[in-house]
Amino acid sequence: MTTTAATRDEEARAILVANDRGGYTVPNGRVYPFQWNWDSAFVALGFATFDLDRAWREIETLFEAQWQDGFLPHIVFWQDDAGYFPGPDRWQTGRTPRTSGITQPPVAATVARALWERDPISRGRLAALFPKLLAWHRWFWRNRDFEGRGVVVAMHPWETGRDNSPEWDAPGMAVDTSCVAPYVRRDTSHLDAAMRPTQAEYDRYVALVDFGRSAGWDHAAIARSNPFRVADVGMSMILLRADRDLQSLAVELGLAAEAEEIGARIALAERGIEWLWNEELGAWCSRDTITGRSSGYVTSATFLSWYAGLTDPSRDARLLAHVERIGTHVPFLMPSLDPADPGFQMVRYWRGPVWAVLNYMIGLGLAERGHVELATRMRGDTQALIERAGFYEAFDPTDGAPTGGDSFSWTAAIWLCWTNAK
Repeated sequence: MTTTAATRDEEARAILVANDRGGYTVPNGRVYPFQWNWDSAFVALGFATFDLDRAWREIETLFEAQWQDGFLPHIVFWQDDAGYFPGPDRWQTGRTPRTSGITQPPVAATVARALWERDPISRGRLAALFPKLLAWHRWFWRNRDFEGRGVVVAMHPWETGRDNSPEWDAPGMAVDTSCVAPYVRRDTSHLDAAMRPTQAEYDRYVALVDFGRSAGWDHAAIARSNPFRVADVGMSMILLRADRDLQSLAVELGLAAEAEEIGARIALAERGIEWLWNEELGAWCSRDTITGRSSGYVTSATFLSWYAGLTDPSRDARLLAHVERIGTHVPFLMPSLDPADPGFQMVRYWRGPVWAVLNYMIGLGLAERGHVELATRMRGDTQALIERAGFYEAFDPTDGAPTGGDSFSWTAAIWLCWTNAK
């Protein structure tokens, strides 16, 4: 281990400790002052490298905010912070603790399996967590796959975790923003607006929050009439992976009926996800369920199929060709949008920058499927970005410059659990 890597190890642990709010970790204290769903899952992987009890606690705290029907929100407002928008007063979910009304990519079961494999003496904690994980997956199956296709249909761009991906541009045009009340964004007061979603995009986000609130956060009703309903390739792949991991945990706990139930969902997803393959492009793409149109975009989420456990020699060859091609256009993999796309913007959030968490999932999938050389490059590029720039939210794939917030929890966690793991 180099001196630089050793120093980064210390910095990464210090970031997680500094962003710890007592049982949960904020992504970044200035811009994101609450607990975020999938952020916390990745953060637990970082804590697991030096404090297993605290790693379990991160996930357990998150599930303390689970709704009775199994829904797990994307934000938990454990404390007040009047400067954040949209805060609990805009969401008005009527829950204690206060939460948002949408969810996020379901990585928690995958993380729980990783914690269990690292800490097999914590069987009691796993057994207590399992029914909550299963309830959340069942909620996804009912409310985000309401047509029974086997894919995840997002009701809000924020649910995908890739807020302003161009995949949402065309579907977002159907969102009426004319009645959105005035508001003040917090993100652009702390960060360069060139790195953030545009005002028009943000207006759509807020309009969809208002729509959900007007529906009383009845998720079944929202699924029937929401103006934004997009089968997200990223969430679909992540849920498929999480279902496999949840099934493994069910088997470990001796829950045969639950394992069989989950297995049926895995089989449905393996069939249904075919709908997201764009044969002309040779890539996995999100699809607008209202119009039926494929997005036609190659994004970092395109390459999560290996992580999801999908293999097909012909399709894999085309996907690997995309990875190789992109790798000749930019020094650092994996940009969040194909750099050959006219809309590529190297520093604007999910329209170009590299995100360590996506690299982790893509790299892990590549390694598991035997694509060792590319997996090594993914990991090496991520390490180089962090060593050069520090623990930022994301990175410019063309020159490695940092973008977004600094002292970022999940970037620190990915460094500890993958990038510089021994």
